[in-house]
Amino acid sequence: MSMKTSTRQVDGVTIVDCSGRITLGEGSVILKDVVRELLSKGQKKILLNLGDVNYIDSSGIGELVSAFTTVRNQGGELKLLNLTKKVHDLLQITKLYTVFDVKDDEANAVKSFS
Repeated sequence: MSMKTSTRQVDGVTIVDCSGRITLGEGSVILKDVVRELLSKGQKKILLNLGDVNYIDSSGIGELVSAFTTVRNQGGELKLLNLTKKVHDLLQITKLYTVFDVKDDEANAVKSFS
C-alpha cells in the first residue's frame, strides 16, 4: 500500500493529511514533492497529519527530517500532528521527537504557528 496525501487550508496553515506508508521509493518521494510544491506556492506553514500513517522506514524518517530542514531554511515551519504509537515510538528511539514540534490536537496545532 503506497502513501496518499491530500492538502487543505485552515487559517493560513496548510494541513497535509497523509495515509499509508512512508517508505523508500514512492512514499518518501510523494512527501518530498508535496512539501516542495507547497513551498513553491509560498505556503510555509505546513502541518503533516500522520494519523493514518501506519509505517515509516528509515528512508521515511530521513524524508521527514529533510522536509523539516527544507521548510525551515525557507523561513517556514513544519509540524507533525496525530502520530500513531508506532511512529511516536520510532521518533523517540531516534531522538527526533525533540527535533519536531509534535501536536495531538489539530486546532491547537494550527494556533501554534506564528
